[in-house]
Amino acid sequence: MNIEKLYQDYSIDYPTEGKHFRDGWINCRCCWCDDSSYHLGYNTDENYFSCFRCGHHFVDDTIRMLLGVNMAEARKIMKAYGGNTLSIKEPKVIIRAKAFKLPSGTGDLQKQHRQYLEKRNFDVEKLEYLWDLKGTGPVSVLDDINYRHRIIIPFYWTDKIVSFDSRDITGKHRSKYMACPKERELVPHKSILYGYQQQWRDTGICVEGPADVWRLGTDAFAVSGIKYTQMQVRAMAKAFKRVIVIFDDEDQAQAQADKLVADLRFRKIEAFKIESIVAPDPGSMKQSDADYLVKQLIK
Repeated sequence: MNIEKLYQDYSIDYPTEGKHFRDGWINCRCCWCDDSSYHLGYNTDENYFSCFRCGHHFVDDTIRMLLGVNMAEARKIMKAYGGNTLSIKEPKVIIRAKAFKLPSGTGDLQKQHRQYLEKRNFDVEKLEYLWDLKGTGPVSVLDDINYRHRIIIPFYWTDKIVSFDSRDITGKHRSKYMACPKERELVPHKSILYGYQQQWRDTGICVEGPADVWRLGTDAFAVSGIKYTQMQVRAMAKAFKRVIVIFDDEDQAQAQADKLVADLRFRKIEAFKIESIVAPDPGSMKQSDADYLVKQLIK
């Protein structure tokens, strides 16, 4: 579908340069969430909508919302611009054969990494043992991307490291988290779950990011943000009989938690969310509170 022409004809603002412009995507303000920027992207290769904040949406329903028309009119407009109502809304999973590697300079956690984790009341030795955390110093590059002064978080799947994420420890970088370049991933990290697969039980606790998993322990797993994919839902349905969702206390995160619970229940998985914990997010909980919470949930 020629979405750029559609946006031009219907006066929908979209960036042509800057941080919200990427090849293969046309972005605009999301009609599904309280978006003050350009987070709703249309993938011109695969023909689907995805918002960075609230996830994937059907093409016809999104056109209806963007233009303020009914569904019949939305589908008529789509057809006029070369689209169809069967356009997929989920990107294809591509298993990449390109060699995986960590950023240059990646090694054991150093003093600065340990101090960062200790300030957040984590047991550093435990994190190193369970999660194989690494660190980078002042010089660290992979595919022209700067990964300096970060904690490197390996993603394992079926006992093999397939991707990684990274966390800035300086508080100065505009991107707190920076993932592995897509071309380097053996398996896309948004198609799998971050966690300790070997110790998963019938009940799993779904959280947003690695730090939340570290706090709650091996019964938890992360979907790398509130924007989950259907591949991750399928992975949950395959691994667990019961899923408890604990996302951050922001309205957008809670809305996504509700959506995930509904998706899991549709797949006949017992699922519910917990809205109120004693911290804004699981990762910032006191360890004693987190341990008590897990004991109450996993019985």
